[in-house]
Amino acid sequence: MSKLPGITLSFTSLISAYKKLQSGLVKQVRALASSISTATPGSFILIQFQMSQVTQIGESISNLIAQVNTLINAAVRNQRTQ
Repeated sequence: MSKLPGITLSFTSLISAYKKLQSGLVKQVRALASSISTATPGSFILIQFQMSQVTQIGESISNLIAQVNTLINAAVRNQRTQ
């Protein structure tokens, strides 16, 4: 867990924030789909942009997990050789 003055970041809080973001986007997509006859091209573009942002955040979290796994594997490998 990283601590800065007034800021706390943990993996749990990161995943929780991502889950809220993803849930909010799903609600927006459902709302847009339920009123498709009154939807504007701008609303579709906005949803598409938000979807790409959520995807990028998810990929970043996935990369972070992969890096942590790499560090753990390296630490275990180094322990075995000693």
